[in-house]
Amino acid sequence: MKFNTLAIHSHQEPDPTTGAVITPIYQTSTFAQEDAGVHKGYDYSRSGNPTRSVLEGVLADLEGGKHGFCFASGTGALVTLCFALFKPGDHLIVGDDVYGGTYRFLTKVFQHYGVEIDFVDMTRLDNIASAIRPNTRMIYLETPTNPLLKLADIQGILELAKNKKLITCVDNTFATPYLQTPFDFGVDIVLHSTTKYIGGHSDVVGGALILRDDTYEESIRFHQNSIGATPDPFATWLTLRGLKTLGVRMKAHCQNATALAQFLEAHPLVDDVIYPGLPSHPQHEIAKRQMHNGFGGMISIRVKGGEAEARAFMKALKVFTLAESLGGIESLVEHPARMTHLAVEKSVRETLGITDNLIRLSVGIEDLEDLQADLENALKAMSQSQTRALA
Repeated sequence: MKFNTLAIHSHQEPDPTTGAVITPIYQTSTFAQEDAGVHKGYDYSRSGNPTRSVLEGVLADLEGGKHGFCFASGTGALVTLCFALFKPGDHLIVGDDVYGGTYRFLTKVFQHYGVEIDFVDMTRLDNIASAIRPNTRMIYLETPTNPLLKLADIQGILELAKNKKLITCVDNTFATPYLQTPFDFGVDIVLHSTTKYIGGHSDVVGGALILRDDTYEESIRFHQNSIGATPDPFATWLTLRGLKTLGVRMKAHCQNATALAQFLEAHPLVDDVIYPGLPSHPQHEIAKRQMHNGFGGMISIRVKGGEAEARAFMKALKVFTLAESLGGIESLVEHPARMTHLAVEKSVRETLGITDNLIRLSVGIEDLEDLQADLENALKAMSQSQTRALA
């Protein structure tokens, strides 16, 4: 089956008891047993729930993997992954431009457990190669990254990893399986914040891990149950409902984002536009090679000026909502230095290029004309505020 058909029908046969077309919400904490230890596959909803099983199966199918595991948040997925696969003394290589929550957990929590971590610019393969040590266990990357939308050459990284027998994990949240399938390149594990495009409606928080094969299935399953960062049945059902329209939503996100990126790149009040679909993007050729169906719904821009101008621009927006998160049907705007990446030290942010005039746009599926007019009006308001400040 093709993508949209899989999203709607995979693991989702009508309920055998009632004929219900939509997967039921099994809103229960426990399950009756025929005898001690004898049950129908479920005993306690932290360990497994029929609604969750469906979502885990669909996600695995859409990514082209074998096993799916769902969590109460993307951070819950990351925490479970780390405790399942690392021991004190191991070394982890991570992209330098990762989500602020990922950076916070790895530097403020996980490093206290004796795991060594290097953050490197993964746009250059030699940076990764030089960071590999005898105790390196995994290469962990986002592509595109958050918020600078840098792309890593997945195929090139896989060749490095295979030579050293390293695990590879790709955070595929920004691209989704509609645009990018890391398992096609041989990646071992895919991670998602399902809060974002997979849920798609800004009404549920969740995360997922998908495994390419059986290699890490037993350890991930054990730690999923033992750590307990699992979603409740209703959250799972909401995510499953959103997932059904992922393909059509992503098509609309990409169309709007491409048009707005082109508009913003030509605007005199915008210094820089970062979007993988623009020929000006430094890794545009990589984007064309490993992303399909489009280049995503995320745009980062640097407006002319500094933080004051960025704030004036964001406050003037009417259709774009100033809020954290991304990937919902509605358009959002946020200031990485003050919001999603505040946990990253200022010196690190500045080195990376997360400047005070950097703004991240999550382009929704509203009418393009309204979104463009909103950006145009906000840029005009920003310019007027600059003029008043100078006066």
